[in-house]
Amino acid sequence: MTNKILGIGIGGSLVTALCCFTPIMPIFLSMLGLTSILGVLYSDLVLLPALAFFLLMTGYAIWRKQQQSR
Repeated sequence: MTNKILGIGIGGSLVTALCCFTPIMPIFLSMLGLTSILGVLYSDLVLLPALAFFLLMTGYAIWRKQQQSR
């Protein structure tokens, strides 16, 4: 279970960081024809809390893994 949480946390952190700091999200959404939701999703009010959530999830999984190995 901890490995699954760790994988989701790392994967979510990477995707969210890429969307925060590079123009991947606008390119991807325009390819899908979903540019109408770009103004809502491509915002610091959405991406930064999502990044914080995934980083906290990663930290929790690492902490939990260390606790189980003791």
